[in-house]
Amino acid sequence: QVQLVESGGGLVQAGGSLRLSCAASGTIFSINVMGWYRQAPGMRRELVADITWGGVTNYANFVKGRFTISRDNAKNTMYLQMNRLKPEDTDVYYCRLACGSQVYWGQGNQVTVSS
Repeated sequence: QVQLVESGGGLVQAGGSLRLSCAASGTIFSINVMGWYRQAPGMRRELVADITWGGVTNYANFVKGRFTISRDNAKNTMYLQMNRLKPEDTDVYYCRLACGSQVYWGQGNQVTVSS
């Protein structure tokens, strides 16, 4: 069983930066893809960015050029570097891990960007 623990959220002024972390623990076999999703109240959870086992990254258009997804395999940790943050980036961000045929979610952490 795999658990994902997120950290790094908080309050930041527009134009600032945050770095989200997602640490995986438990029995991990083959990681197919890891990603970050966001969900605002009343909205569907949507992809922010993900990265495959082969290192291929994918970004939503609304974060492209501002956010960078990365991973540290030795630490089983994934990161989302969030730069030039905008108030509309305010959301709860969730870590997602696809390991083999199974999918795991982090607990979510709040990112709030003030104007």
